[in-house]
Amino acid sequence: LSGFNSIFAVASVPMAKLYYQEFKKQMAEDPSKSLKIATIFSYGANEEEADGVIDDENSEDTSALDQNSRDFLEDAIRDYNVMFHTNYDTSSDKFQNYYKDVSLRMKNKELDLLIVVNMFLTGFDATTLNTLWVDKNLKMHGLIQAFSRTNRILNSIKTYGNIVCFRRLQPRMESAIALFGDRDASSIVLVRTFKEYYYGCRDDDGKPVRGYIDMIAELQEKYHASEHQIIGEKNQKNFIMLFGAVLRMRNLLSCFDEFVGKEGISERDMQDYLSIYEDLRQNWPPKGPEGEKTDITDDVVFEVELVKQIEVNIDYILMLVKQYHDSNCEDKEILVTIQKAVDSSPTLRSKKKLIEAFIEDVNDSDGNDIIGDWNDFVFEKREEELEDIIKAEKLKPEATRNFLENAFQQGEIKTTGTDIDSMMPPVSRFTKNNKREEKKMGIIDRLKAFFEKYFGIGGNRSFFSKKEEN
Repeated sequence: LSGFNSIFAVASVPMAKLYYQEFKKQMAEDPSKSLKIATIFSYGANEEEADGVIDDENSEDTSALDQNSRDFLEDAIRDYNVMFHTNYDTSSDKFQNYYKDVSLRMKNKELDLLIVVNMFLTGFDATTLNTLWVDKNLKMHGLIQAFSRTNRILNSIKTYGNIVCFRRLQPRMESAIALFGDRDASSIVLVRTFKEYYYGCRDDDGKPVRGYIDMIAELQEKYHASEHQIIGEKNQKNFIMLFGAVLRMRNLLSCFDEFVGKEGISERDMQDYLSIYEDLRQNWPPKGPEGEKTDITDDVVFEVELVKQIEVNIDYILMLVKQYHDSNCEDKEILVTIQKAVDSSPTLRSKKKLIEAFIEDVNDSDGNDIIGDWNDFVFEKREEELEDIIKAEKLKPEATRNFLENAFQQGEIKTTGTDIDSMMPPVSRFTKNNKREEKKMGIIDRLKAFFEKYFGIGGNRSFFSKKEEN
C-alpha cells in the first residue's frame, strides 16, 4: 500500500548481501523501480538458526562480524550516507547511531524497505510498517513477535499487516497461534482468500458474507454515477454506507495481485461516485425545512482516509492540462475529465478555482513546460492573496511570512502559542478582550483557508522570495 514501508527478514548475512545487491542492480537498470533501501545486522554467526527462534540481536555490536560481512555492511552504510547525507560506519559509537537513525527513518516512512537478519524483528514498533517479507525459518514466540511487527493498526487504510513468506511457514504459524493463544485463533489473525472477499462466502457461524462484486452490482443498480445527486435523506444515508463498504473492501482486496483488472467499475465512474460521496460528506447532516442542519446522531461514518488513498494528485491534473493545451484547447472532453478528477478529490477541491484559472491562462503559454508554468502561476497567486490578507488584517509582514514559512515546512497551521498574536497589530487599550479574540479567530480562519488552498501543489518557494527578488 502506498504510504507504508516494509521489512525483509532473511536467514543470514550472505543472503542479505545477495538480496541487497540484486535490489541495487534492478534499480540501476530501471529507474522507475527506485526505492529507498537499507540493511542492518550485527550478529556474527551468519548461519540460519537451526530452531527458528530469533536470538536477541539488539546489542548493536558489530565486533563479532567476519571481515566479509563487515565490508559489505560498510558499503551499505556508505550508500545510506549518500542517500540521507549522514556520516555513519560500523565502528561502535557510529553504528549505534546508525541503528537509531534507521529506526527513526522507518517510523517516519523515509525508508521503503529494510533488509534484516534478526534485528528489528522483536523490539521494533512502527505503525507505518505494513508488510513483512520472510525468507527464513521462524517458529514459536519468534514467529509471533516477528509477524506482530506488521499488525499495528494505524487507521482505516491499515487495518491489518501483510506477511509474504518465501518458505512454508503456515504449519509453524498455526502451532505458534495454538500455543500462545486460542487454538482456534487462526481465523482471527488470518485474512480470507481473494475469492471469498471478491465473490462472497460464509462466516464461521455459516452466515452469508457479501462479496465485493455484489456490492459493485448493487451500487451501479441503485445509484447512477452520472446523476451526481442523490435525492432523499434515507437514500443518501444508504449510499454513504454502501459506498463506504465498497471502499473498505477495495482497500482489503488491493493486497491481492488477482484484484488488478477486476475492479468491476471504470475509473471515470469511480471518480463520479467519489464526487457524490465527497459532496455528501461536506453537507452532512442534511439541512431541515428551516435551512438548519438536522441533528442526526446515527452511525454514518465517512471513510475520508480511504478516499484520500485513491484520490488523484496535482501531477495527474497537470498531465491532463498538457493534453488539453496540445489539442489547441479544443478537446473539451479533457476539461470534463479534469473537472471530474478535481471534484472527486478532497484535497484538490479547495484548489478548484486556482486550477480553473490556470487552465484559462494555458492559451497564452507555449506549453513546453506546463509544470514550470504552474509553479510560477501558483507562486504569483499565492503572493497576491497573501498581500491582500496582510493589508486587510493589518498584519506584520515579516512575522506573518515567518509563520507561513514554518507552516508549509511542517505541513500544518499551528494555532497554539503566541505566533498569531505576534503578527497581529498592537492592541488599543480601548479594545475589549472578546473583540481581540474574535479578530484573532477571523485571522486564523483566513490563514487556514490560505494554507488549504496552496499547500502541496507546487510553487512552494520561500515566502521571502518576492522580497529577495525585489
